[in-house]
Amino acid sequence: MRGLRWRYTRLPSQVEDALSGEEGEEEEEEAAPAPASAPEDPMELQLMEASQVLGASEIRQLSLHLPLRVTGHPWSLVFCTLRDGFSLRSLYRQMEGHSGPVLLVLRDQDGQMFGAFSSSAIRLSKGFYGTGETFLFSFSPQLKVFKWTGSNSFFVKGDLDSLMMGSGSGQFGLWLDGDLYHGRSHPCETFNNEVLARQEQFCIKELEAWVLS
Repeated sequence: MRGLRWRYTRLPSQVEDALSGEEGEEEEEEAAPAPASAPEDPMELQLMEASQVLGASEIRQLSLHLPLRVTGHPWSLVFCTLRDGFSLRSLYRQMEGHSGPVLLVLRDQDGQMFGAFSSSAIRLSKGFYGTGETFLFSFSPQLKVFKWTGSNSFFVKGDLDSLMMGSGSGQFGLWLDGDLYHGRSHPCETFNNEVLARQEQFCIKELEAWVLS
């Protein structure tokens, strides 16, 4: 399978477009024609903003485990605690109007990186929702991905006080409180996962939610 690449894309402003156009006209007479560039790799990932949690290596590794239906789609940073604050309600508000899959990535007080892929946007719900595309992951330090076991369908559930992903026997694969500050992780039947953080209880240092659509 061909490896995926990623890049951070910043769109130029109108002023930059104008300046680059003028420079091109001034140099046109002196510069030799540039060779035709190769078409961009359709598998190349495009991040609309730089991630403060994931590096290039982590993004590349995660992209190999995403569903084929989101391959090549840009990653849009819909929510991050650095910009939007530590609030689950704020996360729900930022998700309004989005229906596409979401990659939730966290860094805790120990520097551990982990998170989840949700097959649909994160939202308030009375019960669990999602599909078998949903999975949990952790970099410890190598990437470990915990896919759906088929044992139950407790993928994602969100209320005002907490966000839960994966469940069984009263335990959650990933649980976050309403302040997006405290969290817990336990092995669960949905994903047969290990504890994602170094400890079952952790404090969130940074959290990002990327919409892949």
